[in-house]
Amino acid sequence: MIGDGRGTPGRGPAWERAVHRDFVEPVLQDQITALMEAARLHPAALDLDRVGIRGWSFGGWLAALAVLCRPDVFHAGVAGAPPTDWRLYDTHYTERYLGHPDEEPEVYDANSLIGLAGRLERPLLLIHGLADDNVVAAHTLRFSSALVAQGRPHTVLPLSGVTHMTPQEVVAENLLVLQVDFLKANLTDR
Repeated sequence: MIGDGRGTPGRGPAWERAVHRDFVEPVLQDQITALMEAARLHPAALDLDRVGIRGWSFGGWLAALAVLCRPDVFHAGVAGAPPTDWRLYDTHYTERYLGHPDEEPEVYDANSLIGLAGRLERPLLLIHGLADDNVVAAHTLRFSSALVAQGRPHTVLPLSGVTHMTPQEVVAENLLVLQVDFLKANLTDR
């Protein structure tokens, strides 16, 4: 059965602590395991040569991580409001998993997308509300700058006046359409 990945609250302390100091390996591996299990259970329904991934917030971080670290599995990604550098994110959330950034900078480096920018081989759309007060737009801007510095093409969609999650129904619907269109355009002719 496919279920919540390690680190997800509500499954017990050991399950939630499985990501202590390491979001990357267990979280990404659980997504790959779930994908492979879904393909095993429904082989006619999935084309593993055309796998797209999208997410928002932590899921946006995961979507970007997936195309950066496992381009053999994930062929295009959409990352909405991704916390690309955990040093910039809410300390209450981050420090319980990664420790203090001044005491364990290597842990923060290992969980940041910034240092992985040179690995981008797949299409990636970054979306961020410029009025986001949860995951500030600086995350996407810094990551995009790192991608540009590494000569890695990508697409950025800034959303003026939008916070972490848009409350405007029509904007949310159109945003989903844009994401699907991006994935279709980048997965259809593979």
